[in-house]
Amino acid sequence: MTTNTDHSISMELEDGSGASGKRHFILPLGPSLERRRLQIYLALMIFDALGILIAFVSVGSTLAAPTDRIILADLVLLFIPIFWTIALYLRLYSLHALIATRFAQLRVIYAIFGTVTALTFMAYLARSPIAIGRLSMGLNMLAATVVLVSIRSIARPFVLHRCGPTAENVLIIDDGGAPVHVPGAWIVKTREHNLKPDVCDPHMLDRLGLFMTNMDRVLVSCAPERRVAWAMIFKGSNVSGEIVDPDVFSLGAVGARRSRSFGTLVVSVGPLSTQDRAIKRAMDILIAGSATLFLLPLLIVVALLIRIEDGGTVLFRQQRQGRNNCLFWIYKFRSMQVQQLDHAGSRSASREDDRITRVGRFIRRTSIDELPQLINVLRGDMSIVGPRPHAIGSLAGNKRFWEVDPRYLLRHSLKPGLTGLAQVRGLRGATDTETDLTHRLQADLEYLDGWTMLRDVRIILGTIRVLVHHRAF
Repeated sequence: MTTNTDHSISMELEDGSGASGKRHFILPLGPSLERRRLQIYLALMIFDALGILIAFVSVGSTLAAPTDRIILADLVLLFIPIFWTIALYLRLYSLHALIATRFAQLRVIYAIFGTVTALTFMAYLARSPIAIGRLSMGLNMLAATVVLVSIRSIARPFVLHRCGPTAENVLIIDDGGAPVHVPGAWIVKTREHNLKPDVCDPHMLDRLGLFMTNMDRVLVSCAPERRVAWAMIFKGSNVSGEIVDPDVFSLGAVGARRSRSFGTLVVSVGPLSTQDRAIKRAMDILIAGSATLFLLPLLIVVALLIRIEDGGTVLFRQQRQGRNNCLFWIYKFRSMQVQQLDHAGSRSASREDDRITRVGRFIRRTSIDELPQLINVLRGDMSIVGPRPHAIGSLAGNKRFWEVDPRYLLRHSLKPGLTGLAQVRGLRGATDTETDLTHRLQADLEYLDGWTMLRDVRIILGTIRVLVHHRAF
C-alpha cells in the first residue's frame, strides 16, 4: 500500500509476451505519451512539408521545363497546406498511423492524390490561365510520394523509442473480475493496494487519480455490482475509461446505444454501408448486364446442346439460402440426368458421378453451368462477388454446414456471389470432410471483413484463372 510522499508502490507490469512480475514503481506510472504523440505529429507535419518542398525543388531544378519552374515554386506554397488538411482528414497524424507504418504510407499516397485533385478542381473553378505540364506534375507527385513514404519508414524506430510499440499507456485495474490481457499494460490489483471505487472518499479518489495519471486507457474488471461505481469514477476522470464485460465478447458486440429508459449492446450492423451497397449493386448490374449480352450466343448454343442430348429441361432450379437467411431459387444449366436431379443438394457431385450427362460434364468442368446465375444477379438475389450459396441439404462429412461451425450463418449477411475469395483460392467441389467446409468458411469470413470495390475486381480477375479447375466436376 502506498502512503509515503513519493507515491512509491509495488505492482505488476504485463509485457508483450504475457509474463508479469512484481516490480517497484513511483507514481505516476509513466510519462505522458499524449504529449509525446503531439510532438511527433508536429514533427511529421514539418518533415512532410520539407519533403514536399525538397521533391518540388529537385524536380523543378533538374527535370521540369523552364516555364514550369516558376509555377512550381508558387504551387508548392499552396500544395503544402492543402496536403496537411487532407492528411488530417485521412488520419495520417493519428495514433493508428504511428503504430501501423503501412497504414501511414497508404494514407500518404491518398493525401497526395487528393491534394492534386483538389488543386486541379480549384484551377478549373477559378478558370486559371496558368498551366503546368502533365509530366512535371506527375514527376512532382511521384517524388513527393517517395520522400513522404520514406519518412514514415525512417520515423518508425524513433516512434518506438519515444512511445513504445502501442504508443499509448494502458492501465488495467483488477477488481476481482474476469482476467484481461493487453500487451504492455500496467496491472493494478485493488486488493493488494486497498483500492475501491468509493465516490464519497476524497482521499481514495485522489489515490485512484494518481494511478490513472498519464494513462490513455483505463480498463477495470470487476463484479457486476461494482460497475456503476467504477463508471462514476471514470466519468469524473480525464481518461478513456472502460469496464470489462464478458458478454460483449461472447455476443460479438460492436458497440452500445442508449435510449431514454434502456441501453443495448449492438451485435450486428451489416458488413456494408448504404453507399457501399449502392456501389456494389451498380457494379453487379453493369457487369452482369454486359456479360449476358456478350455471352448470349454461348448461352444459346449450350441450351440447344442440353436439349438435344436428352430432350430434358435446359435450366436446373434449386433453393439456396441467401442474404438475411432468405431462400431463393438459383439457376444453373442442367448437367445431370432429369430423373436423377438432386434438388435438396444432399449428395455432392463427384469426379465419376454417374448422374452427369456428357454435355453436363463439359459445362461443369469449365464452369459454364454457372452462367445462368447472371439472371440471379440482375434480379438482385445474388452478386457477382460474394460467398457461394450452398444447397440446404449440403453436408460436410456427416454434418450440416451450420452444425460444423456456428459462424457459418455470418455468410448470409451479404448477397451470395457467382464467385468469391474461396473459389479464387481453389476451395470448391465436394465437401467430403469438415475441414473442406472450414477452409471455405474462413475465406468467406475474411471477405466479409472490410469490403472494397478493388478487392472485388481482383477476385473477378482471379476467377478467370480457376474457371477450369481440377475440383470442378
